[in-house]
Amino acid sequence: MMSKVTVYSTRQCQYCRMAKAFLDKHGVPYESIDVGEDQAAAEKMIELSGQRGVPVIVVDDEVIVGFDSQRLNELFRGASPADVNDVVIVGAGPAGLTAGVYCARKMLSTVIISENIGGQALESWAIENYMGYRMVTGEELMKKFEEQVRTLNIRLELDRVTGITREDNLFIIKTISDSEVKAKSLILTQGNRPKKLGVANEEQYLGRGLSICATCDGPFYRGKKVAVVGGGNAALQTAIEMSDLAASVDLIVRTTIRADPVYVEKLKTKNNITVHLNTQVTGIEGEKFLSAITIKNDKGTEEKLALHGVFIEIGWLPNTDMVEGLVELNVKKEIVVDCNGRTSVPGIFAAGDVTSVRSKQIIIAAGDGAKAALEAFEFLMTEYKE
Repeated sequence: MMSKVTVYSTRQCQYCRMAKAFLDKHGVPYESIDVGEDQAAAEKMIELSGQRGVPVIVVDDEVIVGFDSQRLNELFRGASPADVNDVVIVGAGPAGLTAGVYCARKMLSTVIISENIGGQALESWAIENYMGYRMVTGEELMKKFEEQVRTLNIRLELDRVTGITREDNLFIIKTISDSEVKAKSLILTQGNRPKKLGVANEEQYLGRGLSICATCDGPFYRGKKVAVVGGGNAALQTAIEMSDLAASVDLIVRTTIRADPVYVEKLKTKNNITVHLNTQVTGIEGEKFLSAITIKNDKGTEEKLALHGVFIEIGWLPNTDMVEGLVELNVKKEIVVDCNGRTSVPGIFAAGDVTSVRSKQIIIAAGDGAKAALEAFEFLMTEYKE
């Protein structure tokens, strides 16, 4: 008997799109409900899940919070092929998707494995420095990348890589859904994950007023009081965008603002944003949902802010746990690469924000993804031995 599946989502949520893409790929019919537009449905979703974050997927009587690739694979996915591939690309952000296109053009059998399509770029409200676009959202740009990839002979698996080992001349990639994929070469483009605040009880408020994805969860805070933590481009961009939705925004900056002048100037035009410099969050409180935070400045003065939501934008950490001990990492745990994307291990290449390349920009990641793919092709043609 076919399960009844309902997906509660918002229009700009990349993880919602990934959940729907997974269900579509596996032929699972579902009802999609936009809780960013339907307040009654949003309240029902919160009652069912105890969450103010999307997606929430209801399968019969089971409530799945977030894009839980492991659980969805357990419920709906069949066995994966065990063929040996020319290339496996880990990650599907700008670097991984571009690498996939170049691998396909070289007629390499290619698999891309990623929990989401678009990566960190999807969380950008507005991109104004990508050639060919005067302004484009991260979601729109990554949709263009994805559309091109899906026209090619590339296997795209929505899954999480948990480990990589080497056996003779092959790499064995294992995923959280117990799949195993073999490859002659690897391109690592798994990007970064967001840093956390590091305060007590932080985990219990994630999805309950504390968010790491403003583009996903922002619609829940229309007309409410919110805070944004951070002082870089992402933090200012989030504060500026949320100021058009929320009643007020408190921008909490540990030291000073480090954003590009274009965002600093836009910030000055907003009259409902209060900036707290040299300040950090020291406490979070609330019953079922977050209701207040405590902040402390460099003079030791503490203040409690009554809020409905907090968006964390304090930076990123490289996703390299899976390759620690396999390839050389620097002190920041980034993958060390040369100018062509080669790592310390023959046959393994890397590109994008997970690498030691200093500048973290979408256009640079895409270019480095292309270079890594061309280097992988060269390796397979001239160095790889069966």
